[in-house]
Amino acid sequence: MDHAKSILRQRTRRRHRVRKPLRGTSERPRLSVRRSHKHIYAQVIDDASGKTVVAAATVEPQLKSDVAFGGNRSAAVAIGKAVAERAKAAGISRVCFDRGSCRYHGRVAALADAAREAGLEF
Repeated sequence: MDHAKSILRQRTRRRHRVRKPLRGTSERPRLSVRRSHKHIYAQVIDDASGKTVVAAATVEPQLKSDVAFGGNRSAAVAIGKAVAERAKAAGISRVCFDRGSCRYHGRVAALADAAREAGLEF
């Protein structure tokens, strides 16, 4: 089997394993994180209604000007603060954290810590 295919299959299995027990409700939506090499994305999702409540990403023009490069820890901290502020403005204070197929390490942990400091409860 091709190495890239096996890595993709491992990521897919890990993502399903992590996400299986998590269900975002209207009282406690799911904070989903996705990272690429150049950018990081965060969404607060209400799975009961199937809608994204708030989102933040390094590809947004107002956030892109704040960070020099979207693929490092400082960008993750900026996105964590931004998504927490937007969630608080939408009336959300508690979320369940969905790290997807990524380890809770590096940029993902920095985003989570910044969101906690900005007032979100996990």
